[in-house]
Amino acid sequence: MKTPNRYSGPRPASPSVAAHPHRAPRSTPLSSHLPAQARGSSAPFDDRGLARFNTLPAELAEAVLLQCCGSPRWAQQVAAHRPYPDAGALRAAADEASYDLSDSDLVGALAGEPPVELAEGAPYAAHLALGAARAEYERTFGHSFVICLDGHPPEERAGQLMAAIRRRMGLEVEEERAISAEELRRLALARLADLMDRLASREGVSGAETGRFARAG
Repeated sequence: MKTPNRYSGPRPASPSVAAHPHRAPRSTPLSSHLPAQARGSSAPFDDRGLARFNTLPAELAEAVLLQCCGSPRWAQQVAAHRPYPDAGALRAAADEASYDLSDSDLVGALAGEPPVELAEGAPYAAHLALGAARAEYERTFGHSFVICLDGHPPEERAGQLMAAIRRRMGLEVEEERAISAEELRRLALARLADLMDRLASREGVSGAETGRFARAG
């Protein structure tokens, strides 16, 4: 098996696909099939889940990986490097696949991201403010706002989220696309940890469950 390279930092971002030099057109979202943003787990990968993941049929492995990142190319690359000897190798492969996404791959993955939401119990005014900020962001950049708040306490996430949207609204398309790609990479790693936990807690993934892992589009 070819061992994926480990990166010490992000690669240069792909060029923007926007037709306008400063603002991207709004794209038609794919049907959402991804877990919510900003709720990833910082727990280490479950070895039992990793062992089960290594033995999944290729098509099913790609399908469950689409729960972590909505790019078929990303899912194919990560699935193709199995079996993984440990969590570090899986993380390295996920990073490798994230950095290898083409501009069109990235656009598709961003289009499939669900809208970022506040946690249940947040004040109504906060939900209204987020909805307005999120709508303005989507009109400006053409895709959902993407952020990974893994590691931030739940009580801090609303403030972090609103501050990040306001800050990034002032960026040009290419700058924001690069930041979105990095946040998508971080989300994919957090969701991978959750996926390993889910695989460890069940007696395999049955054929009846493959519908919830179906590819979007």
